Parts: sequence; structure tokens; C-alpha cells
Amino acid sequence: MRKYVIISAFAMALGISCATNPFTGKKTLNFVSNDQIFPMAFAQYKQFLTENKVVSGSGAAQQVQTVGNKIRIAAEKYLNSLGQKEYLNGYAWEYKLVENKEVNAWCMPGGKIVVYSGILPVTKDEAGLATVLGHEVSHALANHGAQRMSADQLQQLVGIGVGAAVSGQSQEKQAIFSQAYGLGSTLLVTLPFSRSNESEADEIGLTLMAIAGYNPDQAITFWQRMSAQGGGAPPEFLSTHPSDATRIRDLKRLIPQAKATAAKFGVVYK
Repeated sequence: MRKYVIISAFAMALGISCATNPFTGKKTLNFVSNDQIFPMAFAQYKQFLTENKVVSGSGAAQQVQTVGNKIRIAAEKYLNSLGQKEYLNGYAWEYKLVENKEVNAWCMPGGKIVVYSGILPVTKDEAGLATVLGHEVSHALANHGAQRMSADQLQQLVGIGVGAAVSGQSQEKQAIFSQAYGLGSTLLVTLPFSRSNESEADEIGLTLMAIAGYNPDQAITFWQRMSAQGGGAPPEFLSTHPSDATRIRDLKRLIPQAKATAAKFGVVYK
């Protein structure tokens, strides 16, 4: 009986938790509202800043602010053109440069962004930084954080259902089913889902940087520099991110579309 209750709850969750994202035009599964996730994200961001060295008053810190604001304005222009101005309600954009040798940047749900100083030698200029910030801002705009939380909840729910379905089996068989579900859900659901989010953020970010006045061709140059960093990445099917080669290939395909969208806002590239 329990497994049928779980299946019914699962079906109801799917039915009521899908919304269309204006940036992608896709319906996304989301059990977590902005009212729930934003306060948590903002608190974590504030805590992070107290525990790390924030760089201020430098040219690099100013560049992060300048490029970040241009990307934000581009997002607002795009949403306004779709009649979706209210979509950004609750977002509180903030950009910080943090002293850290790691080649990384990230964005919390709701628009709290951190750039590590270690990535600046790779970004090199505003266009390179716009590639990074466009991508990170796009994670927030596409609600990838909430989607990830929703997917985790869904996997847990299905896992309970799997456990209930094999509850009459021996402990050895239950353990085998549990391990198989864990491995299968990681390889077939979690990792592809994460790579899909990354590719989606690349696509949205490319459009935003183009609207913001940065030639999207420069995204290719940035990712070529990133690829040259090396680092022994795992095979793509075992990674949370697409390979650099896949990213570059996909971005090349998407550049004409990004330029065409930017042209609608009066920004023209050859």
C-alpha cells in the first residue's frame, strides 16, 4: 500500500510543480519557491563573505562590478522585452571579488555572485569576464539551484519507492537494489542533469553577454584558454560539466543566434 501512496504523491508533484522559464521556454520541475530558497542562499553568501577575503578598491574589483552590472541590465532588457519584468522580483544582485587561487566563480540563487581572483588571468579582459559572469548569472536566472534541490527531493522519493518495492526481499538483495539505484540515478540522472544545466547556462550567458555589448565570439577564446589550463578532467559522462571541447563546439553553434538576439536590442556584431 505504501508504495502506491508514494507513486501517487510523485505523480501529484510532477503535475503541480512545472513552470515555464522565460529564458529557455522549457517547463522545469521546481518544488522550491524563491521565497524559500533566496533567504537560505543570501544567508550562506553572507557567511561566506565573513570567512573569506573580499577584494575591494582595486581595478579588478571594479571590473567585476562593471561587467556584472552590464550583464544584469542585459537580463532586465531581455525580460522586459518578453513582458516578464516581475520575474526578477526578489533578486538582489551583488558581485564580489574574493582572493582565492582557485580558477572559479559562482552565483547563488537570487543573484549573489563571487569571482575568485584565480580566474582573472584566464578571463584576461572584460569580454572574458562577461563570459564567466553571463554563465553564472544564468544559473540564477534559470533557477538551477531550485531545480537541483527539487531533483534531489525527487530522487529521494523514488528511492523510498524502490525500497518499499523490494522490502520483502532478503537483506542482500535489498542492498544490491539500493546500490544499483544509487549508481544508476547518479550516472543516468544526476550527472546528465548537471551537464544540461551547465549547457543551458552557457546558452543563456552567451545571449546576455551579446546584449550587454560583448562580442560572443570572445566566449570561444575564453574557453580555449580554460582548456589550455588542463587539470586532468574525468570523462564527460562521469563529470558534472560538459568537456571543454563540447562547450566550444556548442558555443560556436549558438553564436549566430546570440548575435541575432542582440541585434534586436540594437547591438550588432559582424
